Amino acid sequence: MKKRRTIAVLLLASLASGCGKLAVDPGADVLLFAGRGASANDVRAFERLLDGRGIRYSKVDSAQLDAMSAQQLGAHKLLIIPGGNFEDMGNHLAPATSGNIRSAVHGGLNYLGVCAGAFIAGDSPYNGINLTGVRFPFYAISSQGVRKAAVPISTPDGRVLEHYWEDGPQLSGWGTVVAKYPDGTPAIAQGRVGNGWVVLAGIHPEAPDNWRESMIFATPAAVDSEYAQRLIDAALQGRALPQY
Repeated sequence: MKKRRTIAVLLLASLASGCGKLAVDPGADVLLFAGRGASANDVRAFERLLDGRGIRYSKVDSAQLDAMSAQQLGAHKLLIIPGGNFEDMGNHLAPATSGNIRSAVHGGLNYLGVCAGAFIAGDSPYNGINLTGVRFPFYAISSQGVRKAAVPISTPDGRVLEHYWEDGPQLSGWGTVVAKYPDGTPAIAQGRVGNGWVVLAGIHPEAPDNWRESMIFATPAAVDSEYAQRLIDAALQGRALPQY
């Protein structure tokens, strides 16, 4: 009985010291950022898609990402940085972390950045990763006071899908254009950075139904989710999507 109590005390102490945090899975294909600044709802949206495809992933918070070297990052295939607040993301990562991610991408780690994850992939003044050399602006409707909307996005095959948009960037000046906003600026762009493949999106194709609230969409959430899965697959495999 005494032995059991000792084991229980040691287990509780271990959980307390690590706050119950799971270690990074070294065999995971995907690292999903879930640290400071990341939207918990968007993290869950990506988890749903990754789980649905049976893709092995590991969530990492800011401290865990800070603790990883470029070599450790490069042991995985893809880093996903979801939506959220890109200022908080960058400001709560160590300055060296952005450089480690950049080095890992140049070495072959692929990268998928959505909304805030696209902003921070650029030349953000908030400890940006700067994979692109470009500081991305907000999509034009933000200057009209619009914070979120159903936005029709066109693709090279002539399809138009309405996607959830919330304070996302337009991606002019970098890579090749995969999808366009109604004003013709890039909503999704892709490109090679060193040996890594980078896909950036200013929209949220992964957004589930409950994000839509009172907004009216011509495109069902399930159709947009299928498109999000295409982006994940392309980024994971380092494969180019059709481009303009």
